[in-house]
Order: sequence, then C-alpha cells, then structure tokens
Amino acid sequence: MKTNPSPGNPVAAASGVFKIGGDLPVHRLGFGAMRLTGPGVWGEPKDPAEARRVLQTAVALGVNLIDTADSYGPEVSERLIAEALHPYPAGLVIATKGGLTRSGPNQWAPVGRPEYLQQCVELSLRRLKVDCIDLYQLHRIDPKVPVAESLGALKAFQQAGKIRHIGLSEVTVEQIEEAKKTVTIVSVQNLYNLGNRQSAAVLEYCTRHGLGFIPWFPLAAGKMVQPGGALEQIARRHQATVSQLALAWLLHQSPVMLPIPGTSSVAHLEENLGAAALQLSEAEWSEVAALSAARPGA
Repeated sequence: MKTNPSPGNPVAAASGVFKIGGDLPVHRLGFGAMRLTGPGVWGEPKDPAEARRVLQTAVALGVNLIDTADSYGPEVSERLIAEALHPYPAGLVIATKGGLTRSGPNQWAPVGRPEYLQQCVELSLRRLKVDCIDLYQLHRIDPKVPVAESLGALKAFQQAGKIRHIGLSEVTVEQIEEAKKTVTIVSVQNLYNLGNRQSAAVLEYCTRHGLGFIPWFPLAAGKMVQPGGALEQIARRHQATVSQLALAWLLHQSPVMLPIPGTSSVAHLEENLGAAALQLSEAEWSEVAALSAARPGA
C-alpha cells in the first residue's frame, strides 16, 4: 500500500476520528515518537534530519495525534517535535508523559512524587514550546507514592490551565477507578497488540466509558508480523503488509482504539499509515483473530 506524502492526501484520515476527552478530535491512527531517539530510547537519533522529516511527513499525511514522553531520550523526543513542527498546525494534539526516570539505555524507574511531576510538567511545557499540554499522561503509577498525590499534582496544573486532559499508562481497571476519584481520566496507554492481549479487560472498560485506548508496541507481535508468518496470506489478498494488517486489526477492535506506531524512517511511516485504508470482511477478521489466538507471540 503506497501513500502520497502531500497535504492533499491526508492518509491518516481514513482511520476515522475519535474525540479525546470529548473535545479534541484526532485521526485514530497516530504517531509514537519514542523511536526517534537513540538505541535503548537513549540519546540523539542517528539521523536527526530524518527524524524531523518523519514528523513533518506524518503531519502532511494527516496525523494529528503525536505521542511522546519526557523520558524518551530523555528529553530528545520532545525537543525534536518542537524543532520539526513548531509553530504547530491547528488541530495537532501532542500527548506527553512524565513519571519515569532514566539512568541509562533501556533503564526505567517510576517516580511519582508530586514535586518531581511538577518539574516534569514545567520542563515539558518548555521543550514543546506550548502554554498548555493537550494530553498529559502519568507514565507509571509509583508504588511508593499514593496515586492521589501524584494525580493531585497534575490536577493542580489542569486547574491552572497548563494541562487540558489527563491520562494513565500501563494500568488495571481497578487503578483507573481509583484514579478517577482524584481527576477525570480521558485515556489509557497500555501494552496491546495481536500477540499480547492481556489488557483486554482494560480495552473493554475504555470502550464502555469512552476513554481513548492508546496501545503501545502495537506491532510487537512476534513472528506473526514477520514475512512468512501466519497472517501473510491474508495480507497478500489485500496487497498489504502484515504490519499494516496488524494495525488495521487494532483499529477494528474498538472505536476508542488509537494506535501510535513509531518509526525513524519516512518509508516505514508511509507503510504504517497505509493501514488506515485497509478493509477486511468480518469473516477475514475472524480468521485473523483465530490465527493470532492460536499462535500468540509465535
């Protein structure tokens, strides 16, 4: 599936629209900016100019939801977004996260102390060059800090007009319910893909309550998405790649599903966004579900 990276061809629009918090309309197929950093999500990208081109091409192709975090780099991803896209086009929603610290490549540790999150928000505002963050997500709940204290800090920023909406990442249904006692939650970002559906109950909850569900690692489905895998025959019927099929499957699961496939390559970005237009029959979707259920993560 080829795409034409021009403003007149908003490919991502084919994925449909979801309103985050009921008032921020976004095309359901977005972009995750984690992979714009160096190996281990640490340091600068190998090709900073290409990273900026990826962001610019994503917007040209209709992406208006970009997901990032202060810990990606750390700081690198947010800075690249501002370098490539600021001043931002109308309607572009940039979601970021705070609450994970970094001590090296592939090393992550949650810190949910209110004073730390206050610092996180202020620095993200500065790096992204915005007065208000559209969607700010608590990257992880810190088991050492009551969630009401962590979210209380974010609520204060929301009341001050520096955060518009608040979301959570990698949580259970019970944790969402607990968080809602402190703030209004509009989105959840959990691991979910063809090979890992452990968050199925959370997805069902989000669908029922109209919360955006942002699956991270949407393509991490093991051998199923590799050439010659179980799903390649179905993808070939539609002149698509297995990765496009995996993304289209996610979009098919729920109207609140907001996949954010990430890449550091313009060519791969264009391929991913081609999934927005992929249409299968219900019988074919059932076939995909059966094959992936029989070989989860295979």
